[in-house]
Amino acid sequence: MSVLIKQYKNTTNPKTSHFVVVYLWSTNHKLFLMKTQLSKTLKLFLACTALLVSMLTTAQNTNNESRFIDNVSFGGGLGFSLGDGYFGFSVAPSAIYNFNDFVSAGTSLTYSYQSDDFFKSSLYGGSLIGLFNPIREIQLSAELEQLRANQTIETAQGDLDDDFWNTALFVGAGYRNGPVTLGVRYNILFEDGESIYANAWAPFVRIYF
Repeated sequence: MSVLIKQYKNTTNPKTSHFVVVYLWSTNHKLFLMKTQLSKTLKLFLACTALLVSMLTTAQNTNNESRFIDNVSFGGGLGFSLGDGYFGFSVAPSAIYNFNDFVSAGTSLTYSYQSDDFFKSSLYGGSLIGLFNPIREIQLSAELEQLRANQTIETAQGDLDDDFWNTALFVGAGYRNGPVTLGVRYNILFEDGESIYANAWAPFVRIYF
Protein backbone atom coordinates (compact mmCIF):
# COMPACT_ATOMS: atom_id res chain seq x y z
CA MET A 1 0.00 0.00 0.00
CA SER A 2 1.08 3.55 -0.66
CA VAL A 3 0.24 6.18 1.93
CA LEU A 4 0.55 9.36 -0.08
CA ILE A 5 1.03 12.96 0.95
CA LYS A 6 -1.27 14.58 -1.60
CA GLN A 7 -1.78 18.27 -2.12
CA TYR A 8 -4.97 19.53 -3.72
CA LYS A 9 -5.81 22.98 -4.95
CA ASN A 10 -8.50 25.02 -3.15
CA THR A 11 -9.70 28.18 -4.81
CA THR A 12 -12.88 28.46 -2.77
CA ASN A 13 -11.44 29.13 0.67
CA PRO A 14 -8.05 30.88 1.07
CA LYS A 15 -7.75 29.55 4.61
CA THR A 16 -7.53 25.99 3.36
CA SER A 17 -4.93 25.10 0.77
CA HIS A 18 -4.70 21.33 0.96
CA PHE A 19 -6.64 18.37 -0.35
CA VAL A 20 -8.91 20.42 -2.61
CA VAL A 21 -8.95 20.95 -6.35
CA VAL A 22 -11.29 23.28 -8.22
CA TYR A 23 -11.73 22.71 -11.95
CA LEU A 24 -12.99 25.60 -14.03
CA TRP A 25 -13.39 24.50 -17.64
CA SER A 26 -16.08 24.47 -20.29
CA THR A 27 -18.61 21.67 -20.74
CA ASN A 28 -17.09 20.75 -24.09
CA HIS A 29 -13.63 20.48 -22.51
CA LYS A 30 -14.93 18.23 -19.78
CA LEU A 31 -16.82 15.99 -22.22
CA PHE A 32 -13.74 15.72 -24.44
CA LEU A 33 -11.55 14.79 -21.45
CA MET A 34 -14.01 12.16 -20.23
CA LYS A 35 -14.38 10.60 -23.70
CA THR A 36 -10.62 10.52 -24.22
CA GLN A 37 -9.95 8.89 -20.86
CA LEU A 38 -12.79 6.38 -21.20
CA SER A 39 -11.62 5.32 -24.64
CA LYS A 40 -7.88 5.17 -23.94
CA THR A 41 -6.94 5.12 -20.29
CA LEU A 42 -9.68 2.74 -19.16
CA LYS A 43 -8.61 0.29 -21.85
CA LEU A 44 -5.03 0.57 -20.61
CA PHE A 45 -6.18 0.09 -17.02
CA LEU A 46 -8.24 -3.00 -17.89
CA ALA A 47 -5.40 -4.46 -19.95
CA CYS A 48 -2.97 -4.03 -17.05
CA THR A 49 -5.53 -5.62 -14.71
CA ALA A 50 -5.84 -8.65 -16.98
CA LEU A 51 -2.04 -8.95 -17.16
CA LEU A 52 -1.74 -8.78 -13.37
CA VAL A 53 -4.42 -11.44 -12.88
CA SER A 54 -2.64 -13.68 -15.39
CA MET A 55 0.69 -13.24 -13.57
CA LEU A 56 -0.86 -14.01 -10.19
CA THR A 57 -2.66 -17.09 -11.56
CA THR A 58 0.57 -18.39 -13.07
CA ALA A 59 2.43 -17.81 -9.82
CA GLN A 60 -0.25 -19.68 -7.89
CA ASN A 61 -0.20 -22.66 -10.24
CA THR A 62 3.59 -22.96 -10.31
CA ASN A 63 4.21 -22.44 -6.60
CA ASN A 64 4.63 -26.02 -5.41
CA GLU A 65 6.76 -25.35 -2.32
CA SER A 66 4.55 -22.91 -0.43
CA ARG A 67 0.98 -21.71 -0.37
CA PHE A 68 -0.05 -18.72 -2.50
CA ILE A 69 -1.13 -16.69 0.53
CA ASP A 70 2.32 -17.06 2.10
CA ASN A 71 3.74 -14.78 -0.59
CA VAL A 72 1.06 -12.08 -0.26
CA SER A 73 1.76 -8.88 1.69
CA PHE A 74 -0.98 -6.56 2.92
CA GLY A 75 -0.91 -2.86 3.64
CA GLY A 76 -3.25 0.03 4.06
CA GLY A 77 -3.50 3.72 4.64
CA LEU A 78 -5.84 5.89 6.64
CA GLY A 79 -5.87 9.68 6.52
CA PHE A 80 -7.76 12.31 8.49
CA SER A 81 -7.51 16.08 8.38
CA LEU A 82 -9.32 19.04 9.95
CA GLY A 83 -8.99 22.76 9.32
CA ASP A 84 -10.91 26.01 9.45
CA GLY A 85 -14.19 24.74 8.00
CA TYR A 86 -12.34 21.89 6.31
CA PHE A 87 -12.70 18.12 6.72
CA GLY A 88 -10.75 15.42 4.93
CA PHE A 89 -10.77 11.61 5.15
CA SER A 90 -9.13 8.88 3.07
CA VAL A 91 -8.72 5.10 3.20
CA ALA A 92 -6.68 2.87 0.87
CA PRO A 93 -6.26 -0.89 1.47
CA SER A 94 -3.73 -2.77 -0.66
CA ALA A 95 -2.23 -6.20 -1.33
CA ILE A 96 0.80 -7.35 -3.37
CA TYR A 97 2.19 -10.72 -4.40
CA ASN A 98 5.94 -11.25 -3.89
CA PHE A 99 7.18 -13.30 -6.83
CA ASN A 100 10.67 -13.36 -5.30
CA ASP A 101 12.97 -11.13 -3.26
CA PHE A 102 13.20 -8.63 -6.11
CA VAL A 103 9.81 -8.36 -7.84
CA SER A 104 6.31 -7.75 -6.47
CA ALA A 105 2.99 -6.70 -8.01
CA GLY A 106 -0.45 -5.98 -6.70
CA THR A 107 -3.43 -3.68 -6.48
CA SER A 108 -5.06 -1.17 -4.15
CA LEU A 109 -8.39 0.58 -3.67
CA THR A 110 -8.79 4.25 -2.77
CA TYR A 111 -11.57 6.39 -1.33
CA SER A 112 -11.16 10.01 -0.30
CA TYR A 113 -13.60 12.71 0.79
CA GLN A 114 -12.91 16.42 1.31
CA SER A 115 -15.20 19.34 2.08
CA ASP A 116 -15.16 22.95 3.24
CA ASP A 117 -17.75 25.74 3.38
CA PHE A 118 -18.17 25.93 -0.39
CA PHE A 119 -16.74 22.70 -1.75
CA LYS A 120 -17.28 18.92 -1.60
CA SER A 121 -15.25 16.25 -3.35
CA SER A 122 -15.22 12.45 -3.43
CA LEU A 123 -12.51 10.36 -5.09
CA TYR A 124 -12.74 6.60 -5.53
CA GLY A 125 -11.06 4.00 -7.67
CA GLY A 126 -8.04 1.75 -7.73
CA SER A 127 -4.48 1.26 -8.92
CA LEU A 128 -2.09 -1.41 -10.12
CA ILE A 129 1.44 -1.33 -8.77
CA GLY A 130 4.69 -3.06 -9.63
CA LEU A 131 7.72 -3.01 -7.32
CA PHE A 132 11.36 -3.85 -8.04
CA ASN A 133 14.06 -4.10 -5.36
CA PRO A 134 17.51 -4.19 -7.02
CA ILE A 135 19.01 -4.26 -3.51
CA ARG A 136 17.34 -4.59 -0.13
CA GLU A 137 17.47 -0.85 0.69
CA ILE A 138 16.26 0.50 -2.68
CA GLN A 139 12.76 0.13 -4.13
CA LEU A 140 11.68 1.24 -7.63
CA SER A 141 8.00 1.40 -8.49
CA ALA A 142 5.49 1.93 -11.29
CA GLU A 143 1.81 2.54 -10.56
CA LEU A 144 -1.19 3.05 -12.82
CA GLU A 145 -4.02 4.81 -11.00
CA GLN A 146 -7.61 5.37 -12.17
CA LEU A 147 -9.86 7.53 -9.98
CA ARG A 148 -13.39 8.84 -10.38
CA ALA A 149 -13.88 12.39 -9.09
CA ASN A 150 -17.25 13.80 -8.02
CA GLN A 151 -17.05 17.48 -7.11
CA THR A 152 -19.62 20.08 -6.09
CA ILE A 153 -18.79 23.78 -5.87
CA GLU A 154 -21.27 26.19 -4.29
CA THR A 155 -21.51 29.51 -6.14
CA ALA A 156 -23.80 32.54 -6.02
CA GLN A 157 -25.52 31.22 -9.16
CA GLY A 158 -26.04 27.76 -7.67
CA ASP A 159 -24.13 24.49 -7.28
CA LEU A 160 -21.62 23.53 -9.97
CA ASP A 161 -21.14 19.76 -10.35
CA ASP A 162 -18.10 18.31 -12.06
CA ASP A 163 -17.70 14.53 -12.46
CA PHE A 164 -14.79 13.03 -14.38
CA TRP A 165 -12.14 10.30 -14.53
CA ASN A 166 -8.52 11.02 -13.65
CA THR A 167 -5.69 8.75 -14.78
CA ALA A 168 -2.17 8.90 -13.37
CA LEU A 169 0.94 6.89 -14.19
CA PHE A 170 3.56 7.16 -11.45
CA VAL A 171 7.20 6.11 -11.46
CA GLY A 172 9.05 6.35 -8.18
CA ALA A 173 12.03 5.43 -6.07
CA GLY A 174 12.44 5.10 -2.34
CA TYR A 175 14.59 3.98 0.56
CA ARG A 176 13.41 0.73 2.12
CA ASN A 177 13.78 -0.25 5.77
CA GLY A 178 11.91 -3.42 6.68
CA PRO A 179 8.21 -3.07 5.77
CA VAL A 180 8.45 0.71 5.32
CA THR A 181 9.59 2.56 2.19
CA LEU A 182 10.06 6.34 2.02
CA GLY A 183 10.43 8.00 -1.35
CA VAL A 184 9.13 10.24 -4.08
CA ARG A 185 7.17 9.54 -7.26
CA TYR A 186 6.45 11.40 -10.51
CA ASN A 187 3.19 11.43 -12.50
CA ILE A 188 4.11 11.00 -16.17
CA LEU A 189 0.57 11.88 -17.31
CA PHE A 190 0.32 15.07 -15.25
CA GLU A 191 -1.10 18.15 -17.00
CA ASP A 192 -1.39 21.41 -15.10
CA GLY A 193 -5.04 22.35 -14.59
CA GLU A 194 -6.30 18.92 -15.69
CA SER A 195 -5.38 16.75 -12.72
CA ILE A 196 -6.62 16.19 -9.19
CA TYR A 197 -3.03 16.65 -8.04
CA ALA A 198 -1.42 20.04 -7.47
CA ASN A 199 1.84 18.99 -9.18
CA ALA A 200 3.53 16.00 -10.80
CA TRP A 201 5.89 15.24 -7.88
CA ALA A 202 4.65 13.68 -4.63
CA PRO A 203 6.42 12.09 -1.63
CA PHE A 204 5.07 8.78 -0.33
CA VAL A 205 5.26 6.35 2.56
CA ARG A 206 4.67 2.73 1.51
CA ILE A 207 4.02 0.02 4.13
CA TYR A 208 3.51 -3.73 3.57
CA PHE A 209 3.45 -6.58 6.09
